[in-house]
Amino acid sequence: MHARITFKLNYEEHNMDRRNFFKFASAGTVATVLTPSLAQAAEAAGMAGGVYYTKESPGRWGQKVATHSPLVEVTKDAQGVVLNVATSHEMKGYEHYIVKHVVLDSQYRFIAEHMFDPMKESAPLSTFKLGAYQGTAHVLSMCNKHDVWLVSVSV
Repeated sequence: MHARITFKLNYEEHNMDRRNFFKFASAGTVATVLTPSLAQAAEAAGMAGGVYYTKESPGRWGQKVATHSPLVEVTKDAQGVVLNVATSHEMKGYEHYIVKHVVLDSQYRFIAEHMFDPMKESAPLSTFKLGAYQGTAHVLSMCNKHDVWLVSVSV
């Protein structure tokens, strides 16, 4: 009798997990389709500090602005626009480091990223060649402990 009860409970748990999986997978699909709209809505709603952090809205990380907000220099070379990105953050191995820099276009679509290996790189510095791109570029700096920081620049 005990084996039947255990089997029945495990079967019901399995079906519940399966239903939850499909429910969350469907939600993920909808979120993926709506991501650009959600990013724009987040920006319009002033969600800095909820989805990402900025100098102006550091949220719970008010003491971390200087070491987490990316510094962006816009220059031009023979091939076009170049973004030089630096985050004044230490690279303490995998314990605490900047994971990557990401560049998004004005519609929050992916342009490029640079991932860091804290065992090989002593500072989070990136160079992105954007060619003829014009408009706003959103630059993200992602810390493994203190979340995502955004700076927007005109290119």
